[in-house]
Amino acid sequence: MTDVDIPALQSAVAWAAFALCFALGAVMRRTGFCTMGALADIVNIGDWTRMRMWICAIGVAMLGTQLLAATGLIDLDTSVYTAARFPWLSYVLGGLLFGFGMVLASGCGSKTLVRIGGGSLKSLVVFCVMGLFAYMTLRGVFGVARVAVVDPVAFTLAPGQDLPRLLAGADGTGVDRIRLIAGGIVGLALIGFAFAHREFRSPDAILGGVGVGLAIVGAWYISGHLGYVAEDPTTLEEKFVGTNSGRIESLSFVAPVAFTLDLLMFWSDTSRHVTLGVAAVAGMIAGAFAHAVASRQFRWEGFRDVEDTANHLVGAACMGVGGVTALGCTIGQGLSGLSTLALGSVLAFAALLAGGMAGLKYQTWRVERLV
Repeated sequence: MTDVDIPALQSAVAWAAFALCFALGAVMRRTGFCTMGALADIVNIGDWTRMRMWICAIGVAMLGTQLLAATGLIDLDTSVYTAARFPWLSYVLGGLLFGFGMVLASGCGSKTLVRIGGGSLKSLVVFCVMGLFAYMTLRGVFGVARVAVVDPVAFTLAPGQDLPRLLAGADGTGVDRIRLIAGGIVGLALIGFAFAHREFRSPDAILGGVGVGLAIVGAWYISGHLGYVAEDPTTLEEKFVGTNSGRIESLSFVAPVAFTLDLLMFWSDTSRHVTLGVAAVAGMIAGAFAHAVASRQFRWEGFRDVEDTANHLVGAACMGVGGVTALGCTIGQGLSGLSTLALGSVLAFAALLAGGMAGLKYQTWRVERLV
């Protein structure tokens, strides 16, 4: 067995994730890529351009991810999204809570990082509160309730909940071919839908859709190929180096924010490391900051009044609890999860969108009530 330098590999994974998300942060800031913004555009002005960016990104992520899996470069079977256990209540409740919270907090987890890079102090507050509540839901007081009440409500889809393995059956015959066919059909259909309308075919919209989708694929490659060790020198078991879950991971921005706060608070603890998720959080902020400065758009921004402060605090708490409960956020479930063709991600993302729509309706009701 060839000796593997685990610390060096951890560093390589972290730096690769930082570089990838540095570019992603700049792209998201330039293009205005945002789920909450996409929903608001549809509800308020009937504009589907930003939603088509999302749909294009999902299609690109599906194509790339299924191609990596079909060619053996990554193994999606170890992903949290493709597990046989289907905790449907977690997906629904967590998704609704996160979607509603992202409206109150002026954007989802990824948008919060982009806004911090642009000078938003209120997004910095959202970052801290969301991370705190996410950690409380992972390992704290809310975690006890989540594990005891919500998580047990589930059923099993053998051999896994992702479409390719479900279609292949228990013996897995032809699963790689099914990945290419299913990923190709669904992915190309989504990309075709996005490009079918003239409004989408602008440089920034295409950059947002294609760039974000490729970032998801890149993160899968970093954790599942670059960071993969067939035999850990210590345990002699396979290992995904540099991930918080110990599994293959792509991008998500709720639990990684909690792990970022944890690392900053316990920096002197040598058992803690800069993981892919933590590096991705830092890269997003740095990339957005670089773009804001280069484009001369960096502006300090604070809370407008007490109501604005309260909305962001409540929204951040909802996102922290909801994102962990749903096993991902708009990026985690809406892009990384959907790229695996997991049925749970479809349900979670639908709940996220429903929660977002409910949040927008609530804001409209609040405005009309005050008029």
